[in-house]
Amino acid sequence: MTELSRGAAIDRVEAIVDAVAGETMPVPVREVWVFGDVALGLDPVERVDVYLTKDLLMRDEGDPERFERELGVEGIGRTVRAEWAEAHPDYVRANANGHVAPEKCLAAHLLADDEPVHLEVCNASFEDNVTQRLEGARARENYEQILDPRGVCLWAEGERSDEAFRKLRESELAFPTLSGALEMLGMDESEAETAADAVRAYREQQDGASVRGDVV
Repeated sequence: MTELSRGAAIDRVEAIVDAVAGETMPVPVREVWVFGDVALGLDPVERVDVYLTKDLLMRDEGDPERFERELGVEGIGRTVRAEWAEAHPDYVRANANGHVAPEKCLAAHLLADDEPVHLEVCNASFEDNVTQRLEGARARENYEQILDPRGVCLWAEGERSDEAFRKLRESELAFPTLSGALEMLGMDESEAETAADAVRAYREQQDGASVRGDVV
């Protein structure tokens, strides 16, 4: 598994924040968080975990039918910005049904295929989705889908947190173990340990860039 030095991992996260803040994204992005190894101060970092809160497009843009004819993908101009697709046709990605997939488009724009970065994309804030994913994982006993709650907000509503970046670089942030964090969210000790083990095992299977999209 490829590893990054702590400094290189934070630089990579900073580049993602800069891109979100300064470039046209396939969908509006409201928040950028980092969680997992980078937030915990580990060095080296096995995987960089980034969370994006996206907004929905509020109106149709451009000519969706033209994009469907030219790119063979539905939904551009409705689910993903037409302006972005026009500028970045090579980054357009679809789901298995042939409909444009915002989370995959974001990953294509922001990540290289071989880098150890995982991107979580959801319309809900990080903290709200932590709760939603935890409830769903417990109901289905599918703990590997839990979202690690130990996160740091780096950019929100157009404002970058230089203080959060400083604390990351100086490893000033203090978090409990994953099982401890899950206990704080309502699990008993045994369930929290089982869930933490499942999350770690799932994470160790990942290689290269990866992305997951949620709608809450």
